[in-house]
Amino acid sequence: MDKKLLWIGGGILIIISIVMAFAIIFAKPPTFRGTLYGEPFPPASEIELKKSDGETFLLSAQRGKIVLLFFGYTSCPDICPTTLAEMKMLMDELGAASPNVQVVFISVDPDRDTPEKIQTYVEHFSPKFLGLSGSMQQLEPIWQNYSITRETVQSNSAFGVIINHTARLFLVDQHGNMRLSYAYQTPVEDIAHDINLLLEQEP
Repeated sequence: MDKKLLWIGGGILIIISIVMAFAIIFAKPPTFRGTLYGEPFPPASEIELKKSDGETFLLSAQRGKIVLLFFGYTSCPDICPTTLAEMKMLMDELGAASPNVQVVFISVDPDRDTPEKIQTYVEHFSPKFLGLSGSMQQLEPIWQNYSITRETVQSNSAFGVIINHTARLFLVDQHGNMRLSYAYQTPVEDIAHDINLLLEQEP
């Protein structure tokens, strides 16, 4: 009787080992949680704007880092402060990996957002965030390149003019390619997962 139990137990262990081996061999690679751009990944359109310190920001100069682009404005009542607060949470979530990521907030309201004003605004969320603005002539081609729509709406609220705009987060990978995008209020954990996955894929 004892030998029979041993044979049964041994057989169960062998079956479990085989199942686990098959699971490891045929396991699907980790998948991204954001909206993935199709391969070959399109290169991110250049962004060239003056920073608050007078230096020129070039998106192409950020190679080697993951760049998170979001378009908004400092007088935004809800979407922009919520997104920037989530970006702060994201950087905290990334921990030691956060220096590999640059958050860039670009204005859709050049009439009210100077480079100095938008930089001061983003620094309320993190001193490492970068805020950029410029003239309408400078910004319009950038909005078009990133499919950003904006609509000015008169408001009686304390915010004055409201600008309805595309509320999507864009991820530019370490090679300057458009890799992923995220809808408004995508869970921070999902974005952190994708960033860690991209960092792990680098040699």
